[in-house]
Amino acid sequence: MREENDIEKLVRTLRARAPDDAAELLARESPEFIRDALKLLPDRHARKVAEHFPSQRRPIKSHTDGKDLAIPEAIVELMDPIPASVAVGTTVAAAVEAVRRAQVPTELTYLYITDEGNRLVGLVVLRDLMLSGADATVDQIMLASPFALHVDMPLSEACKAAVRRHYPVYPVVDAENRLLGQVRGWRLFEQQIIEISAQPGQMVGVQKEERSFTPLFSAFLKRHPWLQLNLLTAFIAAFVVGSFTGTIEKIVALAAFLPVLAGQSGNTGCQALAITLRGLALGDVDKRPKLHLVLREGALGIANGLLAGLVAAAAMWFYASRQPESASQAPMLALVILLAMSGSCLMSGISGVLIPLGLRRVGADPAVASAIFLTTVTDIVGMGLMLGLATMLVL
Repeated sequence: MREENDIEKLVRTLRARAPDDAAELLARESPEFIRDALKLLPDRHARKVAEHFPSQRRPIKSHTDGKDLAIPEAIVELMDPIPASVAVGTTVAAAVEAVRRAQVPTELTYLYITDEGNRLVGLVVLRDLMLSGADATVDQIMLASPFALHVDMPLSEACKAAVRRHYPVYPVVDAENRLLGQVRGWRLFEQQIIEISAQPGQMVGVQKEERSFTPLFSAFLKRHPWLQLNLLTAFIAAFVVGSFTGTIEKIVALAAFLPVLAGQSGNTGCQALAITLRGLALGDVDKRPKLHLVLREGALGIANGLLAGLVAAAAMWFYASRQPESASQAPMLALVILLAMSGSCLMSGISGVLIPLGLRRVGADPAVASAIFLTTVTDIVGMGLMLGLATMLVL
């Protein structure tokens, strides 16, 4: 990761360069660095610089419609050229000579083996190449049909495919298995870390592209719509509480425990949501039945709700018994808190799984929208359950 000062220095240099020179200079940087630098350039200059990029790395959006320039989120943006490859049937001696002639400027991990159509048929670890007899052929020591990434793969899919393999380098092929390039494993895992670390911000309406140096007005435009949506959902929860004003007026002790219930059930839901989002990012969710995850988080929710509910019930009993107007109702109020806490935590755990899965099914980004809907569900269920039970069991 580059420092913010590096970006600012480069932006000053880019401003003084012609678009073609600026594009040549910027194209040497990482995709994230390119994206951040383009955002800081004036719209017109950024658009001209982007037009001079190589086609496979060219940004797909411009500032003409007020949107940020973005780099295509495909594996091709991380792809490096193939350092060395030889044909099937090449001897080890000839392969070593080919590597020597290639004068590879970076660390060489694999020597790729291709057929006459440049299709990937295998690879040889450099250590095996050096230790093999000179007259042996690469066919005899290669790993045949190695795992490869497809050039049109989204980064998220490539990360999921590579996350359990931990190879230092991954070859990249097209639909006909022609060898196009390679991607280093650390770059894939760096992208995975960026995606996962962006989730907490996305859950509260902060886009993953936003940085501390993002222009103020741009940050405002990205964040505020989510706050308005959150306000709308808060009104729904307020309407539920308002429907029980008579109950609250008669049992004032309930008002003191509304924040306790909302906070506890909300945190339970956020725990389930965090695990689900992490599972979606790593591909774990799709490896077993969804019902298993729903039941698991539901069981955790009700178990945590029961234990937390016992503590909250004891606190309600202690609090209500010292209030003259509710002393006689203390046992039933404690029961209400226990049942409400257990039920709301159960629902929160289940919702923390179902909401992101449902959003993904309809094509929405679960990391961005889940938290708002989860908060609404936990508030409505938690407060409605507590006030409803109090109305039925106490009054």
